Amino acid sequence: MSVLKEFRDFAVKGNVVDLAVGVIIGGAFGKIVDSLVNDIVMPVISSLLGGHIDFTNLFIVLGRIPEGVPRTFDALKKAGVPIFAYGNFITISINFVLLAFVIFQMVKVVNKIRIMDALPPPPVPEDVVLLREIRDSLKK
Repeated sequence: MSVLKEFRDFAVKGNVVDLAVGVIIGGAFGKIVDSLVNDIVMPVISSLLGGHIDFTNLFIVLGRIPEGVPRTFDALKKAGVPIFAYGNFITISINFVLLAFVIFQMVKVVNKIRIMDALPPPPVPEDVVLLREIRDSLKK
């Protein structure tokens, strides 16, 4: 019975619950960043490079392509043809950089809030202290 109690105490600790919430939100946030990269950033980059470029279809075929298999990333992967998918790597790398930058900004804001909360309150001006003393002495 002691192991169950220890596990319960561990599972309901604030850190574990915070971690679980962070993982869930991180998964959802990852989907948002994927959409940002695939639907907004990559089309802008491809238009700047002179046309519609789908980075996921930038690859080098390392094996023989069977007859009837289209020369697209998805079809070649499905057919089991070995490919060097550098375009997909570019997309995922941009995704990572954006995600890391956003998380960096979030941590920076949280750290500022923590510092602001940790600062001692500003000292009370001397005239306010004096007025409080007068008020307190008049109450007596």
